[in-house]
This record gives sequence, C-alpha cells and structure tokens, in this order.
Amino acid sequence: MMSSPAADGRIRPIDPADAGEVLTLQRAAFVQEALIYDAVDMPPLTQTLEELEAELVGNLGLVAVDDGRIVGAVRARVDGDLLLVGRIAIAPDQQGSGIGSALLAAVEARGRDAGAGTAELFTGSLSEANLRLYEREGYRESERVPHDDGTFQVFLRKPLG
Repeated sequence: MMSSPAADGRIRPIDPADAGEVLTLQRAAFVQEALIYDAVDMPPLTQTLEELEAELVGNLGLVAVDDGRIVGAVRARVDGDLLLVGRIAIAPDQQGSGIGSALLAAVEARGRDAGAGTAELFTGSLSEANLRLYEREGYRESERVPHDDGTFQVFLRKPLG
C-alpha cells in the first residue's frame, strides 16, 4: 500500500527543473476540468514548457512527491498582502487522498512567512469538487466574474492570521 506524500511530509518547494513533470501532471489533472467546461483551450492545457519554466522562477509553490514521482503541485506568489494561489494539480490517480489539502496548508504557511495576510485563489463555478475542497479548507467566496458561456470565475479568500 502506498502512503500519501501528505502524510509522510514529502512536500518540497517547486523548482524550475520540475517544469517538465509539473506540466505533464497539470495537463493530466486539468483534462477533467476541460471536459466539465467543454474547453480544450484552457490555459493549464495550453501553457508551454518555456512559460512554465519562467513562471517557476521565484515561485512560492510546492510539489508533493511519492516514490520519486510528482503527484501534486501548487503555485503561488505574494502580491502586497495577498498570497495568490494557482494551478493546484493532483495526479488523477491520487485525487481524494489529501494531497490537495496538504499542499494548500503548506503553501499558506509559506505565504504567511513571506508576509501575506490573506490567500486568494479561483476556480470555475462548475468545478464542484474544487469549491468543496476550498470551502472545507476555510476559503470563502469573495467575487464571481461572469463568462460569456453562463459560467463564473469564482474567487475565494482565506485569512492567513
């Protein structure tokens, strides 16, 4: 039986050298989102390796590793008092195992240490599993931005104090 990286503390800072594996993970994780929204051109699926490598320089994000394999990733950066959390991606075969919650808690701690007082993230209004996770982890809806297709981009915030 495999143990969870979250339980074993195998979460480490993300590094530009992780870009290839993180991009593969991101694409696998966001396929379900693309199906929900009928949108194969969403940014997590179209981002290039070069764009991701550049994004990872100085990023506060983290990866969860299980037996040498990156099974989860989150990116984050501080903007003023805000920790902007993005692109949480969990390997499809690992979803529901607590990795997302562990990555969120760890990246929130990094944000606090970097001076952020509030974390913010967003997801789509049809992404029910994401919304449940974020609400369970203490995030509360702060804004809804409408899209032309009738869906919304839902922004959620959480105090880090």
